[in-house]
Amino acid sequence: MSIAVADIVPFSEARTQLSALVSEVQTGKEKIITKNGEGVAALIGAERLDHYHRLERAHIHLLLLHEIERGLADLDAGRHQDAREALKQIKQDRAKSVST
Repeated sequence: MSIAVADIVPFSEARTQLSALVSEVQTGKEKIITKNGEGVAALIGAERLDHYHRLERAHIHLLLLHEIERGLADLDAGRHQDAREALKQIKQDRAKSVST
């Protein structure tokens, strides 16, 4: 959905016209609230916001699945080490950098 100029509302106007803006949002419109000429908030329907949150969660899940695939590929390729040994090495490296 594209935003028209009429959908950009200064904060001072939004404050006095909130009821009318909400009515427009209920018909499916979205409003951008500006303060000092900069967009600071959006007025959107609750169902659309819920949809956006579901999309964001799905995106996060896809990113996690991608990281899992990369981790499994690293295991298959032998690019791994014991966690205790890795932590020991990190501590040793930190101790060296602190002393120098």
